[in-house]
Amino acid sequence: MSAVPPARAGDGFAGKVAVLIAVLATIGTLFGYLGSGMQNEASLYKSNAAIDKTSSANAWNHYQAKSNKQNLAELALAIPGVDQARFGLDAARYRLEKEEIRKEAERFEASSNDWNLKSEQALHRHRQWMLASVVQQIAISLAAVALLARRTWLLTATCAVATFGLTLGVFAAMRADPMPMMVAPFAAAGGAVLLLGLAQRFRPR
Repeated sequence: MSAVPPARAGDGFAGKVAVLIAVLATIGTLFGYLGSGMQNEASLYKSNAAIDKTSSANAWNHYQAKSNKQNLAELALAIPGVDQARFGLDAARYRLEKEEIRKEAERFEASSNDWNLKSEQALHRHRQWMLASVVQQIAISLAAVALLARRTWLLTATCAVATFGLTLGVFAAMRADPMPMMVAPFAAAGGAVLLLGLAQRFRPR
């Protein structure tokens, strides 16, 4: 019986690839689910930001109304014959009320900014999860091609791409930005290729 060429798989290859595809599909589905959850969170945060922004605008309108009343009261103080005590008290009261309203408007503005920041962070994580999911889908496609072509080097490429996607998923789970450390996913993929190569080289024949 002739030996199987090194480039081609031996017995059990189809079963191994089938298991690998099932695992990758599960991981990709999990990444997609987590990405969808982040998108929903981002939408909720954005909605909260819009609500607080509206409340802030209403508060500033109220502030402006109090300012107008204060100006009228102070203007009345310059008119001879009016009740100076009454309009003086009104002007002081409007000044105090206006200060409270200003603090409330600024509080709503700060809250709106915080919600917007949380929304941007959630969208960023959503993109990370979806990128990891897409990479896993690519790995599944490579595994299918490897199964049809029965080439071990394609299976090695599949494992490298899958490792790359897993590393992206780890970055998303850690809430870390992969861009400054993009070498890490590539290094993980390269390490996977190296380990598979060593395993194939030193496996019993």
